[in-house]
Amino acid sequence: MGTDEIKLAGLKVTLPRTRILQILETSKTRHMSAEDVYRELLTDNDSNIALATVYRVLTQFEAAGLVIRHNFEGGQAVFELDNGEHHDHMVCLKTGKIVEFHDEIIEQRQREIAEEHGFELADHSLILYGEFKGN
Repeated sequence: MGTDEIKLAGLKVTLPRTRILQILETSKTRHMSAEDVYRELLTDNDSNIALATVYRVLTQFEAAGLVIRHNFEGGQAVFELDNGEHHDHMVCLKTGKIVEFHDEIIEQRQREIAEEHGFELADHSLILYGEFKGN
């Protein structure tokens, strides 16, 4: 991704948009809150970008299809780059840790269940909540 993706999404290329996209692309943490992005901006001496700007840019990115917003139970909204690959999530209720996974058997069963009920799937999301043991 980069400035081309910002342009393709129909957005003007600005310093805040470019920096926020770079942070999302390079972060070791795939799911970041607006506050996480803001803290990263502060450590990179981009202190002239306000938290309100971060929220606004992330909302614009979501509307443009660059990021996906998740509102996991018990936590604040987090954002991840939309790379077009479907995956599901497990969320630790104690630590907030998020793990992505994909299981074709689960995907197939969801399609079968929808079909059995005469339901045509447009999209879906599976989130498992629990606590990680031993971590």
